[in-house]
Amino acid sequence: MKTNGQQAGVTGHKTRVKQTMRASELSYRRLFEAAKDGILILEADTGRISDVNPFLTEMLGFSHSELVGTPIWELGPLRDIVPNKAKFKQLQQQGYIRYENLPLETKDGRKIAVEFVSNVYLVGNCNVIQCNIRDIVKRKQVEKQNIVERQQLEVQLVEAQKMEVIGQLAGGVAHDFNNILGVIMGYSDLITSELGQDSPLRKYIEEIRHASERAVGLTRQLLVFGSKQTVPPVVLDLNDAVKDLDKMLRRLIDENIEMTIVPEKQTGRIKANSGYVGQVLMNLVVNARDAMPNGGKLTIATNNVSLDNNYARTHTDVIPGDYVMLSVSDTGTGMTDEIKAHLFEAFFTTKPKGKGTGLGLATCQTIVQQSGGHIDIYSEVGKGTTSKIYFPRVEQPLDVATRPIPTGPLPRGTETLLVVEDEPSVKRLARGVLKAQGYEVLSASNGQDALHVVSEHKGSPIRLVVTDVVMPLMSGKVMAEWLKTTYPDLKILFTSGYADDAITNHGVLETGVDFLPKPYTPATLAHKVRAMLDNKTDATRPSETGRDSY
Repeated sequence: MKTNGQQAGVTGHKTRVKQTMRASELSYRRLFEAAKDGILILEADTGRISDVNPFLTEMLGFSHSELVGTPIWELGPLRDIVPNKAKFKQLQQQGYIRYENLPLETKDGRKIAVEFVSNVYLVGNCNVIQCNIRDIVKRKQVEKQNIVERQQLEVQLVEAQKMEVIGQLAGGVAHDFNNILGVIMGYSDLITSELGQDSPLRKYIEEIRHASERAVGLTRQLLVFGSKQTVPPVVLDLNDAVKDLDKMLRRLIDENIEMTIVPEKQTGRIKANSGYVGQVLMNLVVNARDAMPNGGKLTIATNNVSLDNNYARTHTDVIPGDYVMLSVSDTGTGMTDEIKAHLFEAFFTTKPKGKGTGLGLATCQTIVQQSGGHIDIYSEVGKGTTSKIYFPRVEQPLDVATRPIPTGPLPRGTETLLVVEDEPSVKRLARGVLKAQGYEVLSASNGQDALHVVSEHKGSPIRLVVTDVVMPLMSGKVMAEWLKTTYPDLKILFTSGYADDAITNHGVLETGVDFLPKPYTPATLAHKVRAMLDNKTDATRPSETGRDSY
């Protein structure tokens, strides 16, 4: 006789078994209902259909009730065919039958070629038969779609690998390239400041400066595309950014093109980097110019706009709201739908070899998306193209850093400064500019050298250090941390040609840290140094206006 404890144990075991069985049945039912193949369940002794899943009823057009209870050999073209009854007997005996290409008839008389596989299973104390039915045509369509998707993924992988190569190229080249450009632009500015307005040499120096600006723009494309940004976004007025670029844009177009700028009287503010906004505008203007080889009209406009839910439904990357729009319209050749479908693909270009990199519009899209914006291009063959850039409108006040660099004589001082730079030509330029403004300037080639210079210095206290970030032996960031432990009031101005991990992941671009992106000019350097020494905050990142760093 079982004790109460034993009886409870048996009852608990039965309960757990029932719960396990119910869970198993529920799991099977979910798979049965969700299967993407047709499934028939047959009584093993009679061959009658006992259950059918929704996929098969939809495939054949019969309802669940019309199929349940019907013998399998009465289904469609199998109806009353003696050999199929014989096959069922074979299935009962062998437990497995497979048809590679079996014609099933739908309710409306269509014939569907299917793969038909039957198996006998023991469920509980009795046998059941499960038939899996797969539409061969649909299977081939799915396989073809899978091949297409795989090919698309392979193309995307190749493009991603190209982007990675560009990122590595930008990381390896941009720092040195920006150093070179900084020297060319810096000495061009110094020579220009010494020449009279009527000097015949002035136009040659200006051409050198213009070529340097174009090279800076190309470097910026690589940096943007390689996600190697150096300058964070600020709140700015789009009209001011466009106005600052007016003269430069007019140098890009031919004399037979009439360019008109139509700014909204009072646009809202956006949060972006004006240098990158300028890059977008330059790319669009160059594309418009190339589309009008025989001349035409180019119009640049700004407007406040609101994008509603209807617009967002047809443009999946748009969030409804208030935007500031920058549009560039031309009367050029226009584009076909086929070309428009590839506009934002990296390396895609319709320009002759040597005339385009295929990065222009891809870079534009990257910049705009990084600003939370949207780009839309409308074009018709023979009627021209209109590109519309939508930047989210913000309510914050204008960032003081967006104010243009003052013109006229550079600010002067008498403080002691230290320039730390591993590129000799950049070091000579920075030291020469600052010495010309009255400062006492010490110099070092890397972080370790700088620590030695500071320890050996016996004159007036060093007030500010201008240092590159990426240097051999000891980086500028590590050197600054060492110096700050002894001289907590020492001001540090970091410079660099691109924001690699040494900058972004180690706090150089954190709030409150002073940073001057390369290539900088004598004006941006002199104003930045003076502002820091005077504890002013209105020139935190002066080169962000784009006017002196292009």
